[in-house]
Amino acid sequence: MKTMKPAALVILIFLCASFWLPRYAFSSDKIKWHSYKEGIESGKMNKKKVFLYFYSDSCGYCEDMEKVTFKDVSVIETLDKNFISVKVNADKEKKTASSYNVRGLPGNWFIGEKGETISNRPGYIPPGMFHIILKYIHTDSYKSISFNSYIKNRINSGGKVLK
Repeated sequence: MKTMKPAALVILIFLCASFWLPRYAFSSDKIKWHSYKEGIESGKMNKKKVFLYFYSDSCGYCEDMEKVTFKDVSVIETLDKNFISVKVNADKEKKTASSYNVRGLPGNWFIGEKGETISNRPGYIPPGMFHIILKYIHTDSYKSISFNSYIKNRINSGGKVLK
C-alpha cells in the first residue's frame, strides 16, 4: 500500500475539517472599516446608512465587541451589505468623539444617508441583538415604530430575539 504524500494529507485534513468546523472558522470575512471622513462621505455619495463605532484600546467592552459581535458572520454580512462601517478611536480622535457627545464606550451610532443622526446605543451589544438592531435601522422601521414595538412584533410573529 502506498503512503500518502504530505501535501495530499494536508489537503485531505483541510477538506474534512471544513465540513465539521463552523462556517466562520475558515472565513476571512472581516468588517470593511472606513476612517471617519471617508465613511461619512461614502455614505452620502452611495446613499447608504453609516454605522459609526467609537472605541478605545483600553476598553474591555470594546474588546468584547471586537472579539464576539464583530466576528459574527451575520453581523459582518449585514454591515458590509447595508452600511458603511466607520471605526473611530475615541482616545485619538477626541474632536470627533466630542462632536457626537460620546460619554461611554463602546459607542454605537447610526447615521442616515444625508448625514443625520438616526440613533445611538452605548455599550456592548451581543451579536444576536446587534443583528436585530441593524435590521431595524436598515429597513427604516425606526421611522414608523419604536424599537420596543419592533421587538414585540418580531416575537409575536414567531421571530426569535437573540441575546
